[in-house]
Amino acid sequence: MARTFFITGTDTGAGKTVLTVLLAQFLRQRGVNAAALKPVCSGGRDDARKIFEAMDGALSLDETNPWHFCAPIAPLLAARRENKKVKLPQVLSCVRSMQKRFDVLLVEGAGGLLSPLGENFNSRDLILALRAAPIIVVQNKLGVVNQILLALEALPTHFRNKTKVVLMSPKKPNAATASNVKLLAEFFDSKRIFSLPWFGKGFGAGHEKPAVRKMLGAMAEI
Repeated sequence: MARTFFITGTDTGAGKTVLTVLLAQFLRQRGVNAAALKPVCSGGRDDARKIFEAMDGALSLDETNPWHFCAPIAPLLAARRENKKVKLPQVLSCVRSMQKRFDVLLVEGAGGLLSPLGENFNSRDLILALRAAPIIVVQNKLGVVNQILLALEALPTHFRNKTKVVLMSPKKPNAATASNVKLLAEFFDSKRIFSLPWFGKGFGAGHEKPAVRKMLGAMAEI
């Protein structure tokens, strides 16, 4: 059964797909039997395609992203617009089948931790049911420490204690971005806080940087 990491965030556009792609590439290039999924998405499949391409054929696009909807709104509402329903047992069955095929599985949510993914479930429900290790991805900006602490409070203690937090640096750092990691460490284990640099559009090669590789290895516990 695969060690499973669930990549979630405090908001949409936080950098979840960037991290998922970096981790998938890093693991597979090290010879790890790893795969990444984005079970549910809305507003097109651009992020899902990036994840699919990072795996060099380990999964098909439809295996990578089984549920996808056109409207750029919460997946729950996007599905309803198409007269479809996404239910928790279906998603769990899909992900668990992948857990049996790989040694490490990365599962990316949509939106924030409590954003509705389908009928009566969200990313937190998937984390708990899959017993996955959460990775919370955030934009390193003013106010993010509050967002991180709120997300951590939403997780049961057992899961909170194995959560990692990844702050994605902006193109132009400022006083807040320089101090957020230090401030967060007053409330959360500093060994589980990571700060990734700005990658721009070339983030796919980010895993090649030695400092980034070291952080990715620590995140994936290898």
